[in-house]
Amino acid sequence: MREIGHFIAGKMVAGTSGRYGDVFNPALGEVAAKVALASAAEVDQAVAAAARAYPAWAAMPSMRRARVMFRLRDLLERDRAKLAAAITAEHGKMLSDADGEVQRGLEVVEYACGIPSLLKGEYTEQVGTGIDAWSIRQPLGVVAGITPFNFPLMVPLWMIPVALAAGNCFILKPSEKDPSASLILAELLAEAGLPDGVFSVVQGAKEAVEAIIAHPGISAVSFVGSTPIARLIHRAASEQGKRVQALGGAKNHLVIMPDADLDDAADALMGSAYGAAGERCMAVSVAVSIGAAADKLIDRLEPRIRALKIGPGTDSQAEMGPLITREHREKVAGYIDAGVREGGSLVIDGRGVKLQGYESGFFMGGSLFDRVEPRMRIYQEEIFGPVLDVVRAPDVATALRMVNEHPFGNGVSIYTSNGGTARDFAANVQIGMVGVNIPVPVPMAFHSFGGWKNSLFGDHHIYGPEGVRFYTRYKAITQRWPSGARAGAEFAMPTPGR
Repeated sequence: MREIGHFIAGKMVAGTSGRYGDVFNPALGEVAAKVALASAAEVDQAVAAAARAYPAWAAMPSMRRARVMFRLRDLLERDRAKLAAAITAEHGKMLSDADGEVQRGLEVVEYACGIPSLLKGEYTEQVGTGIDAWSIRQPLGVVAGITPFNFPLMVPLWMIPVALAAGNCFILKPSEKDPSASLILAELLAEAGLPDGVFSVVQGAKEAVEAIIAHPGISAVSFVGSTPIARLIHRAASEQGKRVQALGGAKNHLVIMPDADLDDAADALMGSAYGAAGERCMAVSVAVSIGAAADKLIDRLEPRIRALKIGPGTDSQAEMGPLITREHREKVAGYIDAGVREGGSLVIDGRGVKLQGYESGFFMGGSLFDRVEPRMRIYQEEIFGPVLDVVRAPDVATALRMVNEHPFGNGVSIYTSNGGTARDFAANVQIGMVGVNIPVPVPMAFHSFGGWKNSLFGDHHIYGPEGVRFYTRYKAITQRWPSGARAGAEFAMPTPGR
């Protein structure tokens, strides 16, 4: 049985805790590897290595750090097929989807290549007589990232390039469900010229997370995962004096106006609701149909959902792969049970899918509910599976109120041919990321990603300009060089403008 360990101080190391977790091939439903689960002592080893490496790395000119990012970008491009295969083997998503994950991570690396410009401060000459002032941004020190199973490469790359390019050292605690991509990334960073200790991977579960939160040598924690855990990490790490960004769950709506192109809207819902088996924080799980559009929309969706080609991620003809684990598949099935009990109209039931040759795989077909109401659990909670709810609303004002009253605030989209409707909706919706005729409004790397309400805990969104601000501290410097006679002590409040 293959064992997956850690990457500390520039080399692969085996686990020493004696504890391991199972890593499955979700398509086969079989254990494919064992991953070491780190103890607090192993986290401390990574922090100690980072602390030794930090002074030289932080002092390195930003242009030289940027060159490491340039080399990393080329290496990721070279090995993108290898990375995609590792993601598919442990997560189960389609190879094409895994390749897209690599591409979106690459874009953040490309953004970090511009770090010399991104770190520039401001300079003001002669703020007072003989006094100049300027501002700079400096790294925090050793920072950590705790990342989810659904994007084992992309989400780490939302954090790592900006943090490293800004001069920090980084410790990654990836999901124990699909850990291999993190070690490939560690090897590529080393090949790109990153000094030993600047980047480490510590595999693990609860004990590793708790050790990261409690460790006094870690200055900041970035997290992406479920809302309950995001809230706990934000509170616990903040109490330890750390800077925290904790991205939580989502319940993303897509509002379909009567004037929308329904074929276009159906395409959007198919890809965004059932892509990656719905295991995306930006997946659309609620379609809000305005007026008489619902019946026509369902007429378009129903045959396409029934015809979804389910298969392993390596099948180039398949459209949707398995869920990550058996337990998660059962959890999603439980939500379908709850939706039926609470009065939702189950148009298509995706439970019970069995594939020849993959009978033990964690597969589930697409499910579709109609006439879902806001009181239902399947509307209120994040399912994180291939289940789409259709909610009927009489007008756009009702739809806007529903979206704004929902506890999650990650993403929302509106499909319409009316520019005024779209503009008003985008201006008034209380959501962090908004799409207009775009089903998955994930910002490009030179903007920033993040939700509102229970989808984000902390002040900063992730990557882009917000990432630079999160991984640096602002420092203001005011300077005077004496010339001529001494003025003597001044006991009034200094006023440089004089």
